[in-house]
Amino acid sequence: MDRNTSTGRAKLTPLADSFDRYLQDKGKGRGGDGGNYRRNAERELQRFAEWTAGDRGDDDWTGIVPADAGREPAFGDLDERTFREYARHLAGDRGLKQNTVQTYYAYISAWCGWCVNEGYLEAHYAQRASATAPLPEDDGRKPGDQQAWTPEQRHSLTHYVDEQARDAVESYTTLPQDTAQADKQRARYRALKATRDRALVYLIAYTAVRVGELLRDPDDPRRRGVRWEDLNLDDGSMDVYRKKQQWDAASLPDPVIHPLQQYRKLLAPPTERWPVFPTFDQRTLSSLVQEELADRGLQPDDVDDRRDEFVRDLLLALAADIRPQSITTDGARSILQRLTDDAGIEIDHPRHEYLAPHGGRRGMGEVLVRAFGYTVAARYLDNSEEMVRERYSHIEAGELGDVATEALEEIDNISG
Repeated sequence: MDRNTSTGRAKLTPLADSFDRYLQDKGKGRGGDGGNYRRNAERELQRFAEWTAGDRGDDDWTGIVPADAGREPAFGDLDERTFREYARHLAGDRGLKQNTVQTYYAYISAWCGWCVNEGYLEAHYAQRASATAPLPEDDGRKPGDQQAWTPEQRHSLTHYVDEQARDAVESYTTLPQDTAQADKQRARYRALKATRDRALVYLIAYTAVRVGELLRDPDDPRRRGVRWEDLNLDDGSMDVYRKKQQWDAASLPDPVIHPLQQYRKLLAPPTERWPVFPTFDQRTLSSLVQEELADRGLQPDDVDDRRDEFVRDLLLALAADIRPQSITTDGARSILQRLTDDAGIEIDHPRHEYLAPHGGRRGMGEVLVRAFGYTVAARYLDNSEEMVRERYSHIEAGELGDVATEALEEIDNISG
């Protein structure tokens, strides 16, 4: 179909025609019918639809469709001015807090981005600077984009990766001796992937290390991802290149030691300089092993024969000590997104539909502040105490509220 024809038809499509499909994509469970995010997004989309039709807003607001059109709001009626007016409408509702305005707009912005990908819109109008300008500034009340893993979410995710790793390792280690070599390799690869996923989740969940300190950043050659030589599992420490532009030791608490030990045993890295989390991307590894084997003097036919001995190029790289690069920070986000979905963990958050890496760090910060106070938490998080107090001020406020409650109860008892 001609692109212009397709775009023209999309412009005539009513906005509401996209809602069910969008919500299904974002929902959880069979058919995408469940999940807190879906429920909240559906509510905000309905409010947005009513506003575009003129049913919400000031008395003189008539919607985005010309009065003589006699139709529902369609995608051709949307542009960045529409979203600017909606942002102004939300910000002008005196009953909404500043962070609530940000959250409500984020639901509509996420739908707008989905519409671009699906071909309903030509551009992500909701994210343009002129559209978001009327939104209130961050008032310091957790604007909705700072996710923190809850203890329940942490337990659900770690329990899931534990089960996956245990089943994969058991399947590999209990294979009969007469199992075909290719089947052994497939079982080992599945076990490697499962134990890698578990080790990555545990490091993010319990160390509070920034994902940019743990994995490769394509834009910063100094951040090449941690290697096995950077880990000391006996002492429970790991050397990382910190945000403050210097190497420093990070703690490895007890929960992460066994997952790393089992993963290392199965991986059997040829040297200590191997990345702890090498890329598993087949295209990247295919190019790497072909180039390296050619540099070692093998002819193209010999390279093909060597690759045919392995079901995956990662296994050839391990056997031939062809060191790949670490996965990237974006790669870690993709892994966590897959694991969150596979584990069936529901996420009620306007910006993150999965357990994001920074949420693991922030969740661990919550635990440390509540258990040991701001000073210890600041040392573990590699932040200043002032910054930790600012980011976790809601904890202190809650504790002071408890103190005030106790004081009032004591006064009431005395008065009684």
